[in-house]
Amino acid sequence: MIKRALISVSNKEGLIEFAKGLSDLGTQILSTGGTAKALQDAGIKVTPVSDVTGFPEILEGRVKTLHPKIHGGILAKRDSEAHMQQIAELGIEPIDLVAINLYPFKETIEKPGVTLEEAIENIDIGGPSMLRSAAKNHKDVIVIVDPADYEPVIQELKEKGDIDITKRMKLACKVFKHTAHYDALISDYLEKQLLAGEKETCKTVEFPNDLTLAYEKIQDLRYGENPHQKAAFYGEIGRHQGTLAGAKQLWGKELSFNNINDADAALKAVKEFDIPTAVGLKHTNPCGVASSDNIYDAYVKAYAADPTSIFGGIVALNRPVDAKTAQELVKIFLEIVIAPAFEPEALEILKTKKNLRLLEVDFNGKTDFGLDMKKVSGGLLVQELDTKDFNKEDLKVVTKRAPSEKEMQDLLFGWKVVKHVKSNAIVLAKDLVTVGIGAGQVNRIWPTEQSIAHAKDKAKGSVLASDAFFPFSDVAETAAKAGITAIIQPGGSLRDEDSIQVCDKYNVAMVFTGMRHFKH
Repeated sequence: MIKRALISVSNKEGLIEFAKGLSDLGTQILSTGGTAKALQDAGIKVTPVSDVTGFPEILEGRVKTLHPKIHGGILAKRDSEAHMQQIAELGIEPIDLVAINLYPFKETIEKPGVTLEEAIENIDIGGPSMLRSAAKNHKDVIVIVDPADYEPVIQELKEKGDIDITKRMKLACKVFKHTAHYDALISDYLEKQLLAGEKETCKTVEFPNDLTLAYEKIQDLRYGENPHQKAAFYGEIGRHQGTLAGAKQLWGKELSFNNINDADAALKAVKEFDIPTAVGLKHTNPCGVASSDNIYDAYVKAYAADPTSIFGGIVALNRPVDAKTAQELVKIFLEIVIAPAFEPEALEILKTKKNLRLLEVDFNGKTDFGLDMKKVSGGLLVQELDTKDFNKEDLKVVTKRAPSEKEMQDLLFGWKVVKHVKSNAIVLAKDLVTVGIGAGQVNRIWPTEQSIAHAKDKAKGSVLASDAFFPFSDVAETAAKAGITAIIQPGGSLRDEDSIQVCDKYNVAMVFTGMRHFKH
């Protein structure tokens, strides 16, 4: 039988019904502050914790339950004669159920203009202590942190008078997950405060010996990468603005695992550009990218760059979608369109495609923070985000001929695109449009040949961007023979001179960036 229960909650959802259920079972209810008042106002008999401890709340409520008469009652092992004798001698009565949820720290830090002092005052101390005590002693104490568990616990207590050890352990597991998440959220917030004012957060990134991550579930997904895999989508706390996790879905069916993964890749790629740009993407690789004076022309050119691969893909635009652009978008099957906004007429046109997902994303949100993580068997790889790039002034012309102004524009355009293509990657560009993309090959000559084959006659007069250096001169030779006039690559190969000589032979301009952009 549950003789005594301690209830102290910030979230009052389901509180009254739960407490009434316990009271009807003859349970004495201990409580504090606002919870006690809410229960008393509902006509439920409550014993204030201060009556149990013989000590008033102090320090503006900072100390209420941190007392041996509370924690002794929770932690005493009922099957230990010594424990039970000791608490009896000290006048401590056992507490059989603890129902607590914590100060709303997450909700506090998400408020606009919240101060550090306000955030700190919403760090719960007594709540986690009682929850962890009860969870440790779950064999003897039922512990509840989630209001969703109130009803099933009451129901089982009514039917059986107790709940079994398996369910007790499940409730305890939920508590330890919750308190770990809560603490990770606090440490993450405080670390961000330390970084406040830094112009480049990346330069202050440290990798701790212990890594605890705070994420919250955004949604369950129909399935994972394949139908036989279960999946869910989680978001970083407080870091949704300008990201896919913070996107507003205006239309279309639920996003899938692959939709989210691809949409994220498309969003990252299009955010590289300041002028109107459209990115067509399939399986996380750009298939057509174009920049122009307006978003309509950019999309039309991106579509024409690879009308085959863009079918069933994703389009990301860095300008609001107007009606004219929407009319073009609905001509083919697309999974998703991403943009900073959709004009009302454009929205109505796009909504004629019932399965087309429309995502509105804040393009002003800062996203060059945090860490990039990749799960491996038994571990996690963590690195800085690849947000750094060279200064144009640092480009090194290594051939006799320097690129023309137009070639340089295309080279810089291609360099931004190739960064988002799976390695080994080659991009051919002409007039700020991709004309050929070679992705994900195990050597560098294959994506070169692939991109040239895709470009066909458009390879002539185009420029080539490579995500990494040329280990051999075969890429330069193949490019020159296809009519490519300029190359941008990191440089740094032991055989750089071989490639330079080939470029000079064919009057191809080549520049080194000194920076690699592998993407795996």
